[in-house]
Amino acid sequence: MKVLVTGASGQLGHDVCAELARRGIEHKGTSSADLDVTDGAAVLGAMRSYDPDAVIHCAAYTKVDRAEDEPDKCWAVNAEGTQNIALACRETGAKLIYISTDYVFPGNGERPYKPEDPVGPLGVYGESKLAGELAVRTLLEKYFIVRISWVFGINGANFVKTMLRLSESRDEVSVVCDQVGSPTYTADLAPLLCDMVLTERYGIYQATNEGECSWAEFAEEIFRLEGKSTSVLPIPTSEYPTRAVRPLNSRMSKDKLSEVGLCRLPDWKDALERYIKELRHGA
Repeated sequence: MKVLVTGASGQLGHDVCAELARRGIEHKGTSSADLDVTDGAAVLGAMRSYDPDAVIHCAAYTKVDRAEDEPDKCWAVNAEGTQNIALACRETGAKLIYISTDYVFPGNGERPYKPEDPVGPLGVYGESKLAGELAVRTLLEKYFIVRISWVFGINGANFVKTMLRLSESRDEVSVVCDQVGSPTYTADLAPLLCDMVLTERYGIYQATNEGECSWAEFAEEIFRLEGKSTSVLPIPTSEYPTRAVRPLNSRMSKDKLSEVGLCRLPDWKDALERYIKELRHGA
């Protein structure tokens, strides 16, 4: 099998390429410098040239707040770019894994969202990612849509690194306590995606680490594991205004993974502990 990985310089793409290499699966990773997904002709040319059996599409515009001020740029990458990838997959016959997000949901209630639950994005980012989902579903039959949330990995910026940086100069950090979801460690997600791409169990999935927490609880665990004295001041979302509206409920059901025989990810606390060790090793 040959696999093309977009967004290879990002957190998830980096770990997907590493996992494919570990398994001895032929692959090619592209970044925005190598392949502009908003250029349909370039995408089709790259697909024809490499002729992969599958594409794991990790490339995305992920600046949630900035998307509200530059919606065209966000839409070009997440919606039109994904459509370009899907069109190229249709022409070449490649299967596609599209990485989506909890932001496609309205974020209300307290129960985990199921893959088939009604969607309702709250802002530009979620709308653009949902448009990507719709393009994939409309154009392809051989696709996996995988929704994730609260991503952290070794190769890029994330909440964990931000909290550790703030702990160097602050005794207390204010963190929202009424947004609840599940973190996703890219080193855990990458093996699942590599398992998935080898199957034909197509459809919409949700994949995060097991368990749930608020952002404040996430921060507390980060500081505990690193032995930081910095304390967390839990605050409601109303006291931490952002340009984009954040979902209060980011819980997602992963039952479908179990139903088709795919392994669910480890508990988020276990994942975070391993990630902290990975950060220490790389320091």
